[in-house]
Amino acid sequence: MSTFITAIGTLGAIALLIAYGLVSTSKMSGDSLAYQAINLGGAAALAVNSGYHGAWPSAILNIVWSAIGVLTLSRFIARRAARKS
Repeated sequence: MSTFITAIGTLGAIALLIAYGLVSTSKMSGDSLAYQAINLGGAAALAVNSGYHGAWPSAILNIVWSAIGVLTLSRFIARRAARKS
């Protein structure tokens, strides 16, 4: 199980680094749906990894980061729904 959790954390870290790199090089917008989704996925994966390993400051940071991602994605979805109606 530990190897699986480590793999999840590693993929989460890679996702966050890729998203940050793409925004930093202007290949992706920081307010895009894709960026927010990648950030949410990466933070959630790191929260699982950190919590499993008892790294609570990191786990809490990534839980908050994930919550921000959920709120932001919810706004995207609400805006798209409002435009369609």
